[in-house]
Amino acid sequence: MTLIKTTTGELQHQAGLARKKLHLEGEVPDGVLRAEIDASWRRSLSHGVHFNGQPELSLESGASLEVLLASNRLLLDAAIPAIDYLAERQGQDGLIILANADATILSIEGRADRLKGSGVQDITLGACWSEATRGTNALGTALVEARTTMIDCGEHYLDRLSHFSCTSVPIHCPQGEILGVLDLTREGPLGRFQDSSALQAMAVSQIESRVFNASYPEQIVLALHSRRQYLESPWQGLLALSLGGQILAVSTQACQLLNASRAALIGRRCEEFLGVDGLQLLARLQQGGIGSLQTAKGEFFYKTLRAPQRSINVSSVPRSAPKNATTHPQLDVLAGSNSRYARALRMARQGLANALPVLLLGETGTGKEVVARALHLAGSRADKPFIAVNCAAIPEGLIESELFGYREGAFTGSRRGGMIGRLQQAHGGTLFLDEIGDMPLALQARLLRVLQDRKVAPLGAGEEQDIDIALICATHRDLKQQVADKQFREDLFYRVNGISVMLPALREREDFDDLLEVLLAKLGGPGVPLAEDLRQLLAGYHWPGNIRQLEMVLRTALAMREEGEAALGLEHLPDSMLDDLNASERPTTGSIRENQLELIRQALDSHQGNVSAAADALGISRATLYRKLKQLRS
Repeated sequence: MTLIKTTTGELQHQAGLARKKLHLEGEVPDGVLRAEIDASWRRSLSHGVHFNGQPELSLESGASLEVLLASNRLLLDAAIPAIDYLAERQGQDGLIILANADATILSIEGRADRLKGSGVQDITLGACWSEATRGTNALGTALVEARTTMIDCGEHYLDRLSHFSCTSVPIHCPQGEILGVLDLTREGPLGRFQDSSALQAMAVSQIESRVFNASYPEQIVLALHSRRQYLESPWQGLLALSLGGQILAVSTQACQLLNASRAALIGRRCEEFLGVDGLQLLARLQQGGIGSLQTAKGEFFYKTLRAPQRSINVSSVPRSAPKNATTHPQLDVLAGSNSRYARALRMARQGLANALPVLLLGETGTGKEVVARALHLAGSRADKPFIAVNCAAIPEGLIESELFGYREGAFTGSRRGGMIGRLQQAHGGTLFLDEIGDMPLALQARLLRVLQDRKVAPLGAGEEQDIDIALICATHRDLKQQVADKQFREDLFYRVNGISVMLPALREREDFDDLLEVLLAKLGGPGVPLAEDLRQLLAGYHWPGNIRQLEMVLRTALAMREEGEAALGLEHLPDSMLDDLNASERPTTGSIRENQLELIRQALDSHQGNVSAAADALGISRATLYRKLKQLRS
C-alpha cells in the first residue's frame, strides 16, 4: 500500500535513479521501481531492447496496411465512435491510440503534429508497440499484464519516452480474450490526467458492447442489470442467446451480475439462470421495451439490443425439421467436436458479417462449398442469392463472360439478349469463387478492379453497375507459393485473404464417428448403425478424396441394403470399393514421406521450435503435428 502514498515527484525521482543504473551498469536495480514497472523493465532487458533505441517503423507498404486494417475491421468499426468522443475531450492534450491484440496501431487521433519532434515519430499506423519491441510502454505492457496499465514520466524503458505518460485499457471480445487496447499518451506526469481514466474505461466499455452486438448478428443479444437505471450504462451485462435459448456469450459484467464464471455460463440453457426458457423469452421480446425477470439471483431488468426479425415470431422457431425438407448443415455441426475448427468457422462468420472476404483452404473433397453455403446461411444475407462459380471447371475462354456477363452482340456467337454475369446475379448476396487459384492471370486483374470498386461492366457495355456482395473464395492450391511463382497476383491475394480457414483433411479429423452420423443423416439414413468391421475399415482408411469420397461410399452402402436390413456392413459394398478401402493406409516410404518430414522440420525451425506456431503455419492442429512426427519417424 506504500505505492498510494508515493507522490508523482518521488516516482519520477526513483525512475531516474533506475535509469541511471541501467545506463551505467546495464541492469535494473532492485527495489527502486514500482513492482509492475520493475518486472516490465526486466522483461524489456531480456528481450534485448536497447534503452536508447531510435524510432523504427514496422509496416512499409500500403498493401500491408490495407490488409492490417481489413483484418481488424470489427474492432475499428466498434471503436470509432468512442475514439471520436475521447478526441473531442482529450485530443488537445495528446493522442488517443487504438491497437490490436499484437500491439499494432490501428488508429491515432489527437495532436500528433505536436509530438512529431518529440522522439515518437514511430507512433504511426501499422507500427508495433509490443513490450518485446519497444520496451515498457502502457500499450504493450497492458497486453502482457492483461489489465489497465499506467506509465508515468520516466517509467518508460526507452529514454526518448521519459517525458511522456500514458494509460492503456485492454478491450475484450465476447469470449473474454483480449481483442485490442485503447491508449491515451500525453506529455507530462500522470497526476495532471487522473480524472480522464474513468472516461477512458467507459469508452472501452462502449467498444466492448459494440463488438459484442456485432459478433452475433443472427442471435438474440440482451442487456441486463439488477437495477433498471443501469441499463444502457457501461455497467450493464450482455448476453448472447441462440433462438433455442442456449447461452452463446456473456460479458464480464454479466458474469459478475449472475455470480458465475464465463465457462459455467456458456453452453447452458437460459432458463437455468434467467428463469424462463427460450420460447418464453422470445414471447416476451415481442412486447419490446424494458422487461424484468425473476431469477434465483433475484430480479433482473433486461432490454433487447438485437433480435433478428425472423426470430420474433415464436411460431417460426424450429422444433423439428419436416421429413422431406432440404436442409444445410450449420457451422457448429460441420466442426463437430473439433474446437479449433469451430473457432475458425466462428471467426469466418464474424468476418463475413463485417464485410471481410473469407478464404477456404483445404484438399479436394474437404467440403469447401458446403462450408461456404453454411457461412452464407449463418449471416444476414441468408435470404439473398448464393452464387457459386468453379473457376477450374469453366473453360478459360468462357470464364470471363460467365463472371461478368455480356450485352447482345458483344462477340460472335453471343446469346440473343445477352447474359447476366454471376457477379450481378450475386448482388445483395454471396459470391463463392471455388478453386480461385486456377483463375487465369488476365482475369485476375479484372476481378481485382471489381473487388476494389464494387462496380462491374458486362462485356460490350460501357456503363458500370454497382454490386453489393459478400465474397468467399476457396482453393486447394498454395496461393502464397503461387504468388511467389508469379502465377497469382499478390494484390488480389490480399483482397481475398481476409479471414482464412484451413479445412482439415478427413484423415486428420478426430471426430470421425460423429461425422459418419452427420453424413448418414444427410443421405437419408439417420441413426443407421454400422457393423464394427465396416466402421473400423472406414476409420483406418486414408481418404484421398476426403468427405466427398466417404459420402459416396456411404451412399453406395445405403443403396445396397435389402428390404428389412437395418445395419450397414461389408456386404453392402462392391468388391472394387472394398479393395480400395483395404489398400495400405498411406505411403510410408519414399519421397512423400521424406518431403512431409522436411516440411515439418522447416516449420519448426522457422518458428524456433514453437509447436503451436509451426502447426498454424502448416494449417494443422498441434495434435496432428505430433501424430505426424511420430508416424514419420517410426
